[in-house]
Amino acid sequence: MEADWDEVGRIGLPPPGVHAMPTPVSTLAFDTNQELLWAGNEYGRITSFYGPEMQKYTSYRAHPSPEGPVKQLLFNDKGVISIASRSLHMSLRRGLAQWHLRHDEMKDLRCMSYTSKGTSEILVAGCQNIMFKVDVDKGRILQEITTEENYTIMKRSHYICAATNTGSVDMLDPQTFRVVKTWKAHTAWINDMDAQNNFLVTCGYSPRQQQNYMLDPLANVFDLKTLKPLPPIPFHAGAAFVRMHPKMSTTSFVASQNGQLQVVDLMNPNTVNLRQANISSFMMALELAPSGEALALTDADCFIHLWGSPNKIHFAELSTSTDYADSPAPPPSVEWTADIPLSTIGLPHYREQLLSAWPGHIVYDVGRPPSKIDSEILVSMIAADFGGYAPNPRKTHRNQVENTRTADNPAAPLMAPKFLSEKARETISNNERRISDAEALEDASLSGITKAEVPVIYMNVEIKYSKFGVDDFDFNYYNKTKYSGLETHIANSFSNPLLQLYKFTPLLRNLALHHAATACLFENCMLCEMGFLFDMLDKANGQNCQATNFLKTFSSLPEASALALLEENSPITTLTTMIQSVNRFLLDRISIDFKQTSPRSDHLDLTLATAALSSIRCMSCNNETVRPGGTYVNELVYPAKTNNQMRIPYPSFSQILKASVEREHQTRGWCDKCRRYQQMSTRKTIQNIPFVFMINAAVNTHEAKQLWVTPGWLPEEIGIIVDRGQFFCYEGEDLKLHLQRGIHYITVYELIGLVADINSGEHQKSHLVSLVNVGASLREPQAGSQWHLFNDFLVRKVSTEEALRFVPSWKVPSVLTYQVKTGSNVVDDSWKGSLDTALLFQDWLPNHHQKLGNCQSLSSQTEAPRPGTRVAIDAEFVALQQEEIEIKADGSRETIRPSRLGLARVSVLRGSGIDEGLPFIDDYISTTETVVDYLTAFSGIRSGDLDPKYSRHNLVPLKVAYKKLWLLLNLGCIFVGHGLPKDFRTINIHVPKDQVIDTVDLFYIRSRQRKLSLRFLAWFLLKEEIQLETHDSIEDARTALSLYRKYEEFQDAGILEQRLDEIYSRGRETGYKVPSALLMEGDARGGRETPPILHEGTSGPSTPVRNPAGLSALHHGPSTWILGKGGYSASRLK
Repeated sequence: MEADWDEVGRIGLPPPGVHAMPTPVSTLAFDTNQELLWAGNEYGRITSFYGPEMQKYTSYRAHPSPEGPVKQLLFNDKGVISIASRSLHMSLRRGLAQWHLRHDEMKDLRCMSYTSKGTSEILVAGCQNIMFKVDVDKGRILQEITTEENYTIMKRSHYICAATNTGSVDMLDPQTFRVVKTWKAHTAWINDMDAQNNFLVTCGYSPRQQQNYMLDPLANVFDLKTLKPLPPIPFHAGAAFVRMHPKMSTTSFVASQNGQLQVVDLMNPNTVNLRQANISSFMMALELAPSGEALALTDADCFIHLWGSPNKIHFAELSTSTDYADSPAPPPSVEWTADIPLSTIGLPHYREQLLSAWPGHIVYDVGRPPSKIDSEILVSMIAADFGGYAPNPRKTHRNQVENTRTADNPAAPLMAPKFLSEKARETISNNERRISDAEALEDASLSGITKAEVPVIYMNVEIKYSKFGVDDFDFNYYNKTKYSGLETHIANSFSNPLLQLYKFTPLLRNLALHHAATACLFENCMLCEMGFLFDMLDKANGQNCQATNFLKTFSSLPEASALALLEENSPITTLTTMIQSVNRFLLDRISIDFKQTSPRSDHLDLTLATAALSSIRCMSCNNETVRPGGTYVNELVYPAKTNNQMRIPYPSFSQILKASVEREHQTRGWCDKCRRYQQMSTRKTIQNIPFVFMINAAVNTHEAKQLWVTPGWLPEEIGIIVDRGQFFCYEGEDLKLHLQRGIHYITVYELIGLVADINSGEHQKSHLVSLVNVGASLREPQAGSQWHLFNDFLVRKVSTEEALRFVPSWKVPSVLTYQVKTGSNVVDDSWKGSLDTALLFQDWLPNHHQKLGNCQSLSSQTEAPRPGTRVAIDAEFVALQQEEIEIKADGSRETIRPSRLGLARVSVLRGSGIDEGLPFIDDYISTTETVVDYLTAFSGIRSGDLDPKYSRHNLVPLKVAYKKLWLLLNLGCIFVGHGLPKDFRTINIHVPKDQVIDTVDLFYIRSRQRKLSLRFLAWFLLKEEIQLETHDSIEDARTALSLYRKYEEFQDAGILEQRLDEIYSRGRETGYKVPSALLMEGDARGGRETPPILHEGTSGPSTPVRNPAGLSALHHGPSTWILGKGGYSASRLK
């Protein structure tokens, strides 16, 4: 405190109402970013004052009055965070509410502190046994932490120093929030404390004679570096308040309740500077500005006193400009006469939220709209003197009323369609023509949409689940094109748009598929998984797909978790940042995968890598080092904002790209010549450019967004010249001019597509979409715009203008892809003729020296698969995650997320020849994931069967089993089985319909609306009993093959329809059950609708014995299992 420090201002805190009495200040704080002083009162109101003159800036109600005073204030660059006893609140400095957070466990909050993640996360505590970790950016609770102590004050230094209500201070780890050290500072309680650098200073109370409590005549000091107490600071007037100087690490301000101020050095307590505050009552709070040049204190008379040097006083160390309210424009003069019609007076149109919109936490619904009178009552109404009366139709239960407020709410912009089962029932019961939901979505037009409005097709899409699972969801409602979308119910599916962008880049697609066709068997090869996914999307031809295997492999990579690329590891990271990081990671990863099988080939680097040399020069000694500086992703760098008042024209996209590729920047680094850290200048020299140019947009500033908003700023074509290490980029007329001249060799690139971040609105979370020019990936070029929107499983054709239109408030680009124009329509399918099929003719035996079971591999000379080769297939699955079900207030159940199944066993049998029915694939799939239910009664899989340590089966990695099926698919084999669509879906492979023979459909009469189980068909047609105790994939596949042969017999004899009628007739008599003596025992094994959860080690035999069953079994007693209720999917009928 310098000699000229004195009181420079005094102002009273405004009263809470017009005629109310002034109230004392409950908390006081200087803003860390602007020249503002903030104060809270006892009624939850917060007021700010600007500058040394303490001009009133904002005042707003942050917390309801019943919650009492504002306890503490924190600041970040976005706004002000306040805490009351039962809520948290964040507002802009102008007073606009950002979020308001309440929780049932918030009972007596007192304090808060920033954590190790800076200003994006806070720890909130109080006199209660629950602490909360809160995401500041999103305004939501991330974690509830149980604590045994009641905390009243928190300060952040090396640790989070938390004062308890018993006089102790807990040093909490800012990451784990565990107590590192506890220090007993005072015997009663702590009145004030502060922490700065390595020191913690406290003031508090201790008991005196006659059970009275008095302030301790000293301030206690604690060393946070050694975690040991230091000698206290004597203060005979009674230390009530303390603050550490923000710049002088050992200087502290100590004050008493009567206004005595003492500035003391902790290392030399004898050097004291005393001042006396001019107050008539007693002091209630003390606060020191972040700059160290201002001091504020409050008294019991409701005044705020500001101290400082009149010539130097300022609050923030590096303050930013403060926004002021605009002066309202004077209303235009209107000549008003009786002859002027009122309609000529215009009214303003509002497209954005008004400042008068109240925050949601103080808006309540009062009353409810009246219920609409039922039409049946109005029809049967009998008039009377008092009005009318009618019979009660009794459509509700007793004491049940309609929630009319919910009924009258408008529907969401993009409602989910009806389930397929509902539409099927409507089709049968009502043959009238009605407009479908799909037609309604098809009619959704983009014309007339303003820039601030988010079109319907950009909204979040969500899968709904009926009792029949995801198969009952109408994906066709969202996609009428021949391009397949990707489903969203899988972890880390935020990367779906990036995968679509990769798929429609022809050169990258060709690279992935050619690699997948090689002999690569590396389990975590992302390039193989990418090839499998691209092939599935090609074959699906518009049907929905899911990137299950790709995302599973991606999520299992330790590097992805370490880099926070997974949703569960980065809950607060924006999707734009994550998808750009994923883009860099995947391209680096597939480069490593490619070189594992082709170490000498540079094909991938020529396709994706920008070859460059980085020259690193020391700014002190000019020593220069040259290193490889190639990259697979180029990140755009935008010009910094300048204070120059001259209007500078916006740079073009090509100028930004050139500056970004050749970016020259300065950083501090180690100089080998100087032998010390110096300022280093890094400059890139471009050697070669790739065929595919991947770009991260990196739109993080307001100035960058303004560039993208400019119509036509993103060109559809660019030209690049690399000459003597220099990089030149052209677009528009400049590109045409260079092409006409032909002096330099210029490579022309066309825009393939982009990934955009969509902020759909206040009530919807941000998500990503891709906009792709699919024309470049077609085998033959087509005229006209071929831009399509891929919003997960919603696919819609859009215009070029719409695809390249960006809006800062809701549509911002994240990733761009350019490809050489000569690579357009280069769809190379030659990989289908060069498949490495050696895997089909060899045994994979990682655990055993000899093969187990009766599986016999194919002979490469006599049994090589070819187009039309029939194979029988069946698969078994285990549950890796239970389904999530929400039970509503009315008792109805809604599936939030279905159970996640994993492939456990797959069996493929020969479908013809002398060895027909002999398996050549019988793989058990090893898994490291936790199995929550082995579904033993339905799969035959028992605990330990999938564990390499205990399994007695031939275990293979999932990729090996999958690649065998993928090879059979692309060799043209025809798969015979029962209920195959669900099996293929869970395996994550798409088989065209002309390569599938499903016995569910062969023995099915559509008008009966019932599909028959494999067990019932085997009993009736083959006179065999299967699935007696558990399912066995070899037995099921062999049975399906026998049923197919029986179908061929009926068809050749011309008695198929007659036999189908007999099957359904017999099924009605028996309830579509197998009247087996085993089922009469009451256990109903193998036929429950919900599989039981068995204890570990309990299950039936692996392959049950097949027993013949005669028609006389029909006369046995009734069974307890009803198979296949109407609408059941085929997968439930095995």
